[in-house]
Amino acid sequence: MEVSLYVHVPLCFGCCAYCDFYSVPVKPESSLLDHYVSTLLAEGERLFEKFPVSRAPTVYIGGGTPSVLGPEGILRLLKGLSALVARVSPPPPEITVEANPETADEAFLAAIREGGATRLSLGVQTFYGPSRLAVQRTGDETLLPGRLALAAGYFPGAFSADLISGLPLQNEKVLLDDVTALVSYKPAHVSLYALTLKPGTSLAAPNRDEADRLWLYGRDTLEKQGYGQYEVSNFSLPGKGSLHNIRYWRMQSWLALGPAASGTVINEDGTGLRYTIPADIDAWLAAGGSRFLNETGLSPVMEELDAITLMKETLLMGFRYIEGPDGDVFQYRFRRSIGEVIPKTLSIWQDRGLLRKDKCALTKEGLLFLDPFLLEAFRELDEINQRYIK
Repeated sequence: MEVSLYVHVPLCFGCCAYCDFYSVPVKPESSLLDHYVSTLLAEGERLFEKFPVSRAPTVYIGGGTPSVLGPEGILRLLKGLSALVARVSPPPPEITVEANPETADEAFLAAIREGGATRLSLGVQTFYGPSRLAVQRTGDETLLPGRLALAAGYFPGAFSADLISGLPLQNEKVLLDDVTALVSYKPAHVSLYALTLKPGTSLAAPNRDEADRLWLYGRDTLEKQGYGQYEVSNFSLPGKGSLHNIRYWRMQSWLALGPAASGTVINEDGTGLRYTIPADIDAWLAAGGSRFLNETGLSPVMEELDAITLMKETLLMGFRYIEGPDGDVFQYRFRRSIGEVIPKTLSIWQDRGLLRKDKCALTKEGLLFLDPFLLEAFRELDEINQRYIK
């Protein structure tokens, strides 16, 4: 079974005001960091016992802030994961490590490169100090130039960075300055996220129209700099898209480690299994990681995905991608083509000029209307499925 591997590190030195992900504050000297790495590797052993992994094409260490593990901790994690994967698979062509610039110093970058990382993803968000302060973003913006220069040196043509539009005190000039500053370091990949606030965050909601306008301005600016949009929020130089994320958008199997992480395994009969590890780091550490194979301890929540649920998720993820869902895989997996399950929706959106004529994929402008497209598609899929059952 071919699966990607996602390794979750929900640990942070501080909490940003816009973030509602599960995270745990930790200090650099905490003994929890070493314990966390050991437990991740133990959990990986159990996962590889439960699932018949034959190849792992990508590994992604995300968070949280994986760089809080420090050079020694991240190197031990990478070497442990490499040894685990090496039992069943050649080395993955893409191994990504996320980091915040303030903790991604030269020692950390040297460690992840020694550990086999091929790609670095930096959470820049903005260079503008007042906006960073307004959202309680950790790290001084004056560190960014030096850290980005280091990233470009250690991972030339293979590092990514995130920006956010719609932040407090941000306007077109601030966003233009952010994009201009970032691309001067020649990242291969840029994620541009529109600020989205969910219940539980401390920020006031931005003006939606203004936030959308700013995001479009950022998109156009990135494209003028040679970064093509290949997914709703992701841009890259030619051929430099994230292989790991493309597997998500193609709805291909992945295993996940760590509290609050979720993995999905796709079966050949068009069904799947999803497991979610409880978001409780204390219980997870006490149990030695989540327990599989009916062992006692902290058990993941298991969800059986029937064919209709998986079909919807395949469309949901696939139409985020500029190339659209993989039609051949869809046909093989569900024994029906995309055109058979949502023919009316495809025809209407093509007439509107928002669906490409050369393939089953939304146009660049069509991506802006992904949600209403999916609502129409799912409604039609349910109607057709009811007739199919009868």
